[in-house]
Amino acid sequence: MSTAIIEDLDNTMKDPRDRPPLVLGRNDFASVTEKICGIAERPKPPKAWYVAFGISLLMLGGLGIAVGHLILTGIGVWGLNVPVAWGWAIVNFVFWVGIGHAGTLISAILFLFRQKWRTSVNRFAEAMTIIAVMCAGIFPAIHVGRVWVVYWLFPYPNQMQMWPNFRSPLLWDVFAVNTYMFVSVMFWYTGMIPDLATLRDRATGKIRQIVYGVLALGWRGSHRHWHRHEVAYLILAALATPLVVSVHSVVSFDFAVAQLPGWHTTIFPPYFVAGAIFSGCAMVLTLIVPARQFFGLKQIVTLHHLENLTKLILATGSIVGYAYLIEFFVAWYSGNLYEMFAFANRALGPYAWAYWIMVSCNVVAPQFFWFKRCRTSVWLMFLLSLVVNVGMWFERFVIIVTSLSADYLPSSWGYYTPSWVDVMTFVGSFGLFFTLFLLFVRYLPIVAMAEVKTVMPQAHLSQGVHRSVGDYHGEIYDAHMQDMYGTTNRPSEDANA
Repeated sequence: MSTAIIEDLDNTMKDPRDRPPLVLGRNDFASVTEKICGIAERPKPPKAWYVAFGISLLMLGGLGIAVGHLILTGIGVWGLNVPVAWGWAIVNFVFWVGIGHAGTLISAILFLFRQKWRTSVNRFAEAMTIIAVMCAGIFPAIHVGRVWVVYWLFPYPNQMQMWPNFRSPLLWDVFAVNTYMFVSVMFWYTGMIPDLATLRDRATGKIRQIVYGVLALGWRGSHRHWHRHEVAYLILAALATPLVVSVHSVVSFDFAVAQLPGWHTTIFPPYFVAGAIFSGCAMVLTLIVPARQFFGLKQIVTLHHLENLTKLILATGSIVGYAYLIEFFVAWYSGNLYEMFAFANRALGPYAWAYWIMVSCNVVAPQFFWFKRCRTSVWLMFLLSLVVNVGMWFERFVIIVTSLSADYLPSSWGYYTPSWVDVMTFVGSFGLFFTLFLLFVRYLPIVAMAEVKTVMPQAHLSQGVHRSVGDYHGEIYDAHMQDMYGTTNRPSEDANA
């Protein structure tokens, strides 16, 4: 595949009555297939991929060293102390679960609302979701201490008469995150089946033919296959949509149900959900900008797609900023001295530096996206997405650590400082994330070819009367009926009328 640099074309329309093209250039179905399949089929990826993969493997090795040292020595190697029993491990858990929320938003909710621009970016977001949830699952598992007896947490009859407390939000987390992971994998895989069949049919090596053939599940592109596929995709989208709200709401219950100043508040569920979508969209932007650059996808993942992501970041960032203000108002309005102190301590206490980094990154930085020049400057939006990712990590740090470090009794206050094991584990989790993501972009279709083709002009009736497979449920049929008969009703319906 050619690696020639393709200039960015501005397809961000100034007139809101016009719909910009979602695929630029003189692309047809064949050229889209060639561009996307060529990424997985090329003998060697770009040199940048090898550099990134090497760095990711190095970071992943650091994760193995840190976790191995933790298991052999104990969680005393972390920076935990008496008031701060939850440190970076839980901060990282909430951070990674939040990162995984944008995938379901872009793939499921925007699909149900028929937002066709999602077709070029949904595969990135879905893969990011699954990998982020995998990274999140590491931290609760190693936080229990004796990981070799973690099965004690499972609900099974045993001689010790131990049983999980189903009233605990920590157990709700287990069910919520696992359900989210299962549905996300099913949704991602179901949408990828037609593209896997394309790779199978184009494969030249025996191993690739077998692997892609098994993963394609016998897909032949028949009318029945497309019908079953679209129905299954729609059902999974409907199942995944409530999870966008429920999963991070359940995660917020870890804190909201506690009788601790700064945590015990009813605003946490919507606040956490908005923050999760905020951070997830920023991470999608962080991943997709270099990918479209190095793999020559600028005509498929256009400035219009990137601008829409920045608008989502601006909207959810404004909600998060509003939540920051409301927290202080609720603390003041409650008249509870402990609550008022908890929030004053966040902004003015020993962790004030972390609080103002959070505010700067999450409230101030996204405001640049009010300006069109910032929304269409690729590397500026990439930089701001990195800033938002930093800010959202600090948000979880501020929520967890500041409330625990200064409780009701001043005699039990303390200051939390992470150890080198905390830092290496956190950095290593990024190594796992980027290693898996780079393997995904190397061997699987990173853009949903079948869905992108449905939003191209060649799929429309203006290019000839035909029933194009993979279209958004009934749109082409209805347009065809309107042109032929002046109605969108089935012929049998007209006859009965």
